[in-house]
Amino acid sequence: MEEKNITMSDSTTKGLVVAGLSGGSGKSVIAVGLAAAWVQAGHTVAPFKKGPDYIDAGWLQSAAGRPCYNLDPYLFSAETISRSFQHRSAGADLAIVEGNRGVFDGVTAHGGYSTAELALQLDLPVLLVVNCTKMTRTVAALIQGCISFEPELRVAGVILNQVATGRQQTIITEAVHHYTDIKVLGALPRMVKDIFPMRHLGMIPYQEYDGTAEALDNLAHMAREHIDMAKVEALMSPVCAAVNPEEVHKSTEQLDGATKIGVVQDTAFQFYYPENLEALERCGAELVTINALEDEGLPQLDGLYIGGGFPETSAARLAENASFRLSVKAAAAAGLPIYAECGGLIYLGKELIIDDQRYPLAGVFDVVFGMSKKPQAHGYSIFTAEGENPFYPRGFTAKGHEFRYSTVLEFHGKSEDLVLRMDRGTGFLDGHDGLTSGNVLALYTHLHAEGTPQWALYFTRKCAEYRRKRRAAS
Repeated sequence: MEEKNITMSDSTTKGLVVAGLSGGSGKSVIAVGLAAAWVQAGHTVAPFKKGPDYIDAGWLQSAAGRPCYNLDPYLFSAETISRSFQHRSAGADLAIVEGNRGVFDGVTAHGGYSTAELALQLDLPVLLVVNCTKMTRTVAALIQGCISFEPELRVAGVILNQVATGRQQTIITEAVHHYTDIKVLGALPRMVKDIFPMRHLGMIPYQEYDGTAEALDNLAHMAREHIDMAKVEALMSPVCAAVNPEEVHKSTEQLDGATKIGVVQDTAFQFYYPENLEALERCGAELVTINALEDEGLPQLDGLYIGGGFPETSAARLAENASFRLSVKAAAAAGLPIYAECGGLIYLGKELIIDDQRYPLAGVFDVVFGMSKKPQAHGYSIFTAEGENPFYPRGFTAKGHEFRYSTVLEFHGKSEDLVLRMDRGTGFLDGHDGLTSGNVLALYTHLHAEGTPQWALYFTRKCAEYRRKRRAAS
């Protein structure tokens, strides 16, 4: 398919959902490729990712040149999703939502919290990506099955992926057009190697990859060459008018004075939802970007946020930066409020062992971590605060998610020392999560500020309190 010009007929924001029949269908390749191609053509693209995800969202953000926001029907209310999508797509030419897993896969047998449910809620058409490996006419049956399975879902077009030959493409296309009312809008050939950089954990975050710009150029070229971009645009639906920004965050409390909160953002720690950082700023925080690999130590702060990531891939460099590790331990001992998620939890431990090599960490907690080849926790989680901790009141319940390959090799405490009870999910140990020390709370669970708006308020309140005490003492 030859490259085609990309045109827009008017200034109304139009949107669609890119979904797949399963995980690994190639929807990230399509979604990122479309976003990159549209941006190169001069359009403004608002990217969104369904479900808990940092890596796919990061690549979409890199392709679009603007934050990729999360839309999660399990973590957020329907009203929150609608407000976020309408507000954050306002002013863009195009809005693209990448689904997760299979289009009908959700938390329940009835498809609750699925990509299909999200598409129906947002009233957006679906561009369905099908991995055609070792299939021809069966593809038409699968597509017809999707149409019949949920008649209200608007499957507006199909992209064939991993097509081996021109003959296979012709047979599949003719079968789809004969047995269904859906049009094939593109066909991507089988790739000799992955376009996205991969490793055993899946896609490499764009922050860790030196060839991000080249990869995005290749994806954009592939989209223009193998997808009928004009027809994809034609099937997109207008997005509802944006809501008043004040209505989106009307319940946010603004604290007096700016509190400085450090955010560790480098190639080891990249997992932050932009909504979380924006929520902290709305609560009066001034965010200070910190690099645990290169900075000699912490600057003067009122709080520290260490998100998730892959500290194991940078273990040697994290260990070598002893001055920074010691500054974090000293700050924790001095009462600095620290909130650490997953990779951040690991960093606050004593050691990380990889292939019999021991890497010293910050040492706030006497925990030794290892790495497994298989996920140790994966999926949505719910916790309830049972014990004393610096941020959450007793009885507070929150929904989050877990995804980790790390293991707890040595822990010299007890499950009773952990302040969060896991009502769903794995947590740190024996159905509990949440290590505490002074004003430090470290947990495996990731939270999203749209689903748990109290998180930013509780955290910044503690930081503001620390700031006032520090100033009074000086």
